[in-house]
Amino acid sequence: MRKYFILSLLLVLAVGLSAPLAVAQTTGSVKGVCRDADGKPIAGAEVDWVSPETGHKYTLKTNNKGEYFSLGIVPGKYNIFLRKDGQELFHLNGVPVSLEETDQDVDLKKEKATQAAAQGMTPEQIKAKEEAAAKAAAENKTVGSLNEKLNAAKVASDAGDYETAIATLTAANQIDATRDLIWFKLADAYRLSAPKQTDPAEKQKRYEMAAEDYQKAIDLRTASEAAQKEADNSAKVAAYYNNLADVYAKSNKVDDAVANYTKAVQLDPKNAAGYLFNVGAVLTNAGRVDDAIAAFDKVIAADPTKAAAYYWKGVNLIGKATLKGDKMIAPAGTAEAFQKYLELEPDGKLAQPAKDMLASIGATVETGYGKKKPAKKD
Repeated sequence: MRKYFILSLLLVLAVGLSAPLAVAQTTGSVKGVCRDADGKPIAGAEVDWVSPETGHKYTLKTNNKGEYFSLGIVPGKYNIFLRKDGQELFHLNGVPVSLEETDQDVDLKKEKATQAAAQGMTPEQIKAKEEAAAKAAAENKTVGSLNEKLNAAKVASDAGDYETAIATLTAANQIDATRDLIWFKLADAYRLSAPKQTDPAEKQKRYEMAAEDYQKAIDLRTASEAAQKEADNSAKVAAYYNNLADVYAKSNKVDDAVANYTKAVQLDPKNAAGYLFNVGAVLTNAGRVDDAIAAFDKVIAADPTKAAAYYWKGVNLIGKATLKGDKMIAPAGTAEAFQKYLELEPDGKLAQPAKDMLASIGATVETGYGKKKPAKKD
């Protein structure tokens, strides 16, 4: 009997020894659901659980329902980062993980509402603020890229490399085709490159491209509400019209040139004398003497100190001179025009031609211009 008892006891002990040992639990688990600002699941996002103490990171993926789950998370405090396509959407610091299951949802809609309440704003206002900030950031990035292109184009143009300038500014327009300054500079590059062309057809094509781009710049600026608020907006548009007029002048489209110079005068009266002088020059080159004289009279009225206007008025008046025998009879005011030029610029580059003109009509050349008059004796 004793023998059987001992055998039974040994069997019990053997069974007890073969039972698995209980293992103490040392990790926890985390789970949650991620939803966007509209309450929709965020699929394919990454949820990083990062220990600020050890630096260890667990990266979890959300499924099509926005759910994530993981076992084997070492207990401690974690910072959570929600990212989608490399962009951080949300983060939360100091989330405790225990040996139990930790449930941590991310609801961006609720977070925005909480944030809005803290700032005294509605969720809609918060959203509008964020959209405005994102728009401003995108604008700054675009402006930075465009400025790089503008600077590169300027360096090329200053060196006479208009082909590179054209290519660079064309690339800038591909980034953003709504900037009037880019079109203006591109038009300048075409205009300045035209005289270098040996093929007449290509030369004319360049002028046509320039005219088209100047007009594009004008249209964009005049349609921009922001541009209208700029203090120098009118002067900028006037400069665009001035260069457009120059293109027409070089294309022998005299009336178009005059019309656009006139628009510049209307927009920028402060610099009217310069635009009007250009009108006079175009009309002089076209042989329209009377119109040219009238234009230079307007220049003189706008700026009585613009010496060249008097000289070219005199040149056009000479064009109306008649011969009486072998003597040239110039219209009234011719000598006065040349004398006034010499008074204003006695040593100017047109001084000798002015003296020659006076001599050709038998007028006296004043030789005292530019000399200091002796002081009066008491």
